[in-house]
Amino acid sequence: MVLTGYFFSKLTNIIGRKKTMLLIGVPQILSLLICGFARSIYVFYIGRVFAGLASAIVWSALPAYIGEVASPQVRGVWGNSLTSVIYAGQFFINVAGSYCDILTASCIFTSISVLFSVVFYFMPESPFFFIINGDEESAKKSLRFLTRKTNVDKDFLMLKKDVDRQMSETGNWKDLFCIKSNRKALTIALFLRITQTFSGSAILTQYNQYIIKKAGGNVSPEIASIIFTGLCVVFNIFVISFIVDRFSRKVLYASSSVLCSMVQCTLASYFYFDEFVPNADLDSVSWLPLTCLITFQIGWSYGLAIIPTLMMGELFSVSIKSKAMIIMMVALGGGVSFVNLLFNILNSALGTFAPFAFFALCGIGSAIMSLYIIPDTKGKTLEEIQMDLKASSKDNNKNIIKLGIGK
Repeated sequence: MVLTGYFFSKLTNIIGRKKTMLLIGVPQILSLLICGFARSIYVFYIGRVFAGLASAIVWSALPAYIGEVASPQVRGVWGNSLTSVIYAGQFFINVAGSYCDILTASCIFTSISVLFSVVFYFMPESPFFFIINGDEESAKKSLRFLTRKTNVDKDFLMLKKDVDRQMSETGNWKDLFCIKSNRKALTIALFLRITQTFSGSAILTQYNQYIIKKAGGNVSPEIASIIFTGLCVVFNIFVISFIVDRFSRKVLYASSSVLCSMVQCTLASYFYFDEFVPNADLDSVSWLPLTCLITFQIGWSYGLAIIPTLMMGELFSVSIKSKAMIIMMVALGGGVSFVNLLFNILNSALGTFAPFAFFALCGIGSAIMSLYIIPDTKGKTLEEIQMDLKASSKDNNKNIIKLGIGK
C-alpha cells in the first residue's frame, strides 16, 4: 500500500476518482482467488500483495471522492461509510472463516467485489474532476445527479469559482510544505493518522481472538470475534451515523480517545495481574477482555475510526490533494506496520500488559492535543474550510509579529 500509493494518487487526477475506484475490483478479485487456491505460504503472500494494491486504491481515491460529492450537511455520514463497510467485511469474514473453508470463503467475497464493480459503474464522477479538466457539461450532469435538481447553474458557478481559486495555486510538492495553510492542513492530517494508529485499534482488531484466548473465559475465541465485529457494524452503521454530524470533530475525537485509552488501561491492568500477580483470582472477571473489546469499539466508532478519514477529504485544496493523499497513505501503512512490530516487541520483552499501557498513554496525549489542533469543519463547504485554514495562518503570523514588536 505504501509503495503504490504515489501511483494511484496521481491516477485520480488523470482518469478521475470514479475510474480509479473501479480498478479496485481487479486486485481484490485476484487476491481472493489466489488465496483461495493457494497451496503454499508464498502464494498467500502474493495474494496479500494484491490485497495491498486494492487498499492503496481505496485510500487514494475514496476520501477525496466522498469529500467532493457529498454536501456539507451529510459529508460526515458518508465519510463514515468507509469505516462501516470495513467493519461489515470483517464481520462476514469472521463468520465465513469460522464455518467455511478458505476456497468457499474466497468465492463468496469474490462475488461481492464483482457486485461493487457493477454497482459503482453507475455512480457519477466528482464534478470537481470535470471542472479541473474543463468539461463543464459533464460537471453539470454530475451535479444534477448529486443534487437531484434540474437547474444547477448557480451551484455550478459557485463550485467553478471555488475550484478555479484552488487550482490557481501551483500545487507542487513545495507548496504542500511552504504555504502555511497547506502546511497546517498537513500537520492536522498527520496528527489524526498517527494518533489513530497509536490508539491500538489495529491490534485489538487483528488480535482479538488472541486476547480472548489469553484471558480464558467461557466464550470461544471464534464466537467472541464474531460478536466483536458484529457489534462494530451495529455501532458504526445504526448509531454513529446519527452522531457524527451533531457534534464538532474535535469533541468527538477527544472523547473517543479518552474512552479508548480507559479501555486500554483496563486491559493493561488485567494482563498485568494475570502475568505478574500469581495469587490474583481473575476467574470472576474473565468476561472483562471481551467487554473491553466491545467498549473500545463504542469509543472508537464515533471518533478515532471516522474523523481522520473524513477530514482527509476536507482539509486539502484540489491542487495538492493527490500529493497529500500519498503522504497520508505512507503514514497509515507505516504507522500500522510499526504498531504491529511494537506490539510484538513489548509483548515479548515486558509482557502482554505493556503494549496496552503504551496505547493508553498515547490515547490520553492525543485527546489533550486534539483540542488544540483539530479545527471544526462540520457543516462547512470545502472552500470555507480552505478559507478558515488561510485565515488562521494569517492570525498566527499577526500574533508572531505582535510578540516580536512587544519584545
